[in-house]
Amino acid sequence: MYQPLVEEHVHDLDQMVFMPGPRQVGKTTIAKRLCQSVKHSLCLNWDILNERKEILAGPQHIIDAVLPAPSLANSEPPIVALDEIHKMDNWKNYLKGYFDQSKGDIKTLVTGSAKLDIYQKGGDSLMGRYFLYRIHPLSVGELLNQGLKKEILTVPMKLPESDWETLFKFGGFPEPFLRADERFYNRWQQLRFKQLFQEEIKDTFNITDIKKMEVLASMLQNKASEQMKYHQLAKLIQVSDKTIAGWLNTLESFYFAFSIKPWHKNVSRALIKEPKYYLWDWSTITDMGAKVENFFASHLLKAVHYWQDIGLGQYDLHYLRDKDKREVDFLVTKNQKPWILIEVKTSNNQSISEHLYHFQKQVQAEHVFQVVFDIPYVDKDCFAEKGPIIIPMKTFLSQLP
Repeated sequence: MYQPLVEEHVHDLDQMVFMPGPRQVGKTTIAKRLCQSVKHSLCLNWDILNERKEILAGPQHIIDAVLPAPSLANSEPPIVALDEIHKMDNWKNYLKGYFDQSKGDIKTLVTGSAKLDIYQKGGDSLMGRYFLYRIHPLSVGELLNQGLKKEILTVPMKLPESDWETLFKFGGFPEPFLRADERFYNRWQQLRFKQLFQEEIKDTFNITDIKKMEVLASMLQNKASEQMKYHQLAKLIQVSDKTIAGWLNTLESFYFAFSIKPWHKNVSRALIKEPKYYLWDWSTITDMGAKVENFFASHLLKAVHYWQDIGLGQYDLHYLRDKDKREVDFLVTKNQKPWILIEVKTSNNQSISEHLYHFQKQVQAEHVFQVVFDIPYVDKDCFAEKGPIIIPMKTFLSQLP
């Protein structure tokens, strides 16, 4: 789904493509395939010494290396892919100068395993020079349809049971999913964890208590889908509240975890402090209920990011909880208005949650669902009814990107 999206961008637009996402999610594969499809293209990775030298030689050096001779001036523009360039000092100004020199003559992809969307938070020296496409692990919708999706929702389709089980067990990162081998998965996870903390995070931030940060990451695996209280975590790990907050931000920046904040507009007696945390790789969670909720949260976040990144509107993901401890797992907002209200259940052994009815009266979401993990797929459009209704997770997720 991301490959045709980036191909369309490269064909139609001059802005740089920013592709942030977790390590080993497939960003480099997308970039290399595009470079291989166009003559005179170039892929440079900051982590490879010889290629780093090419980058450090300056923007004009790269431009001269890929622009075709005058006799080829009417050929397709070359592609330059810059991988992990965010590790370079002053990289944003480097890209600004490079883009201003090469605009229109070269198509540029920028990928990274740390967040590249930091510019959206304030003054942006790259304003108007890039579009952001956040790359996520595989999902039900992507396995069902690899093509470019420009609609918000699709018709429901049944994913083969073997693919569903493999996705839930081994996660959505391409290599362990495709291999579906437990021994390989265990080794892959150990190596990925070590590289993330001992190489990526430690080298970038020079964190001296990296082992304690690893303890925090392990705790997140046991507390996924829960509200995180900084003072409790700080007491357990024996660091300050401020340190915990900083470490959690770092884990989000490197795509280990993501947070969902509570929605507070039009909700009386709302708590507006603690976010809930989830992992980008749900396969590492051992508790069944937490894993099911994280699996679903990851799909929702991917959909929200995709809809927003391709220009379908402003979408956000929240949860609801008030001071009386009434809670609903997810609220998807569309252009800052409640759109879909969702409670997630592992088994279909309960009636519709009273909390769904309670919060629906307040937020007036267009659709209200109790989504159940273990209900078999039903070939029916979930969004044909307003709800509250009970629906299979297999059907609902098939309608998302």
